[in-house]
Amino acid sequence: MEFEKIAREAKKKGIQLMGSGDCLHPEWLKEAKEYHEDDGVFIVGATYFILTVEVEDKHRVHHMLIVPDFSKAEELYERFYHFSNDIDSDGRPKLILSGEEIAEIALEAECLIGPCHAFTPWTSMYAYFDSIYDCYGSMTKNVSFLELGLSADSDYGDMLSELHDITFLTNSDAHSPWLDKLAREFNRFELEDISFEELKMGILRKKGRKSVLNVGFFPEEGKYNESACIRCYAHYTLEEAIARKWRCECGGVIKKGVKDRVRELADLDKPIHPPHRPPYLHIVPLAEVIRLAFNQSGTHTKSVREEWNKLITHFGSEIAVLIDEPLNKVEEVADERVTRAIKFFRKGELIIEPGGGGKYGVVKLPNNPQNSAQSSVFDFD
Repeated sequence: MEFEKIAREAKKKGIQLMGSGDCLHPEWLKEAKEYHEDDGVFIVGATYFILTVEVEDKHRVHHMLIVPDFSKAEELYERFYHFSNDIDSDGRPKLILSGEEIAEIALEAECLIGPCHAFTPWTSMYAYFDSIYDCYGSMTKNVSFLELGLSADSDYGDMLSELHDITFLTNSDAHSPWLDKLAREFNRFELEDISFEELKMGILRKKGRKSVLNVGFFPEEGKYNESACIRCYAHYTLEEAIARKWRCECGGVIKKGVKDRVRELADLDKPIHPPHRPPYLHIVPLAEVIRLAFNQSGTHTKSVREEWNKLITHFGSEIAVLIDEPLNKVEEVADERVTRAIKFFRKGELIIEPGGGGKYGVVKLPNNPQNSAQSSVFDFD
């Protein structure tokens, strides 16, 4: 995960603007500052970067900050330094501060802030609080966005009326720049140019700027979608888990899934999407679609890579192949098995065995029982 590699692979995926991640780490910020920053973004190759960082508060809740420029990142570092023992060693520092206190400092530094992967059972807002107001207190009105996480989508989030005024982001933190990890989830915004201020207006929905599309996992693909044992991954209904006092037959702990947590929190019987909420497009990485089409054991086999490279070379990006190009154009280039798989994907006809307990869901093609023994793309490095 180096800027040059991230930039190169982001272009293949079709991403114009990337979050830097870890911008409070002195060495990572030093590397970022080797590039010219203008209007709150810096360019590496043909890819724009904006400064972002994820921090953990004293309750173990994770928050994402989008930072205006290098000087504000340095200001944040100075403010947080005295509240952290690992800010010089961990890209995601732990802070002895509440969400409300972090939001107050973020606002003073003109940053945007919101909860990361808000519904997941570990280190998330709704893992430790029943309301966004309990987490951010008097600063709740200054929360700019909510990151849904891999196990939730807009339907899940809009079961909670307290979130109807907030912009949802579909981001995923990448631990590798390669084809099946980078930009597993992303957002599309309608902006006049690429800058911090334009993105800020887009997230806050000001002056006609806005989010026009959330793209992310089918919630069932997420590794904490259903309540399941973290040892043997056996799945349980909420009622079964409560009756068993959250202990599996094997003795392991049953971890409450996002779907059940939303059921507990929801004040609506069904999702009600506010007028500003854009469509949510469920996606599977192209490498995974090809793997399923070829019935391969992983996404890094020679045949999968060759097909992926052929399509990217011809159409310019993964997003173009999966979303934007007419299917008849894809048919002219792709292996017929891949075209068939993309057709299933676009129609929403993929079969997904839900994840839970820390194990990702399994994606399969219809009428292809051979896939039932395959692992998810995320189990392969």
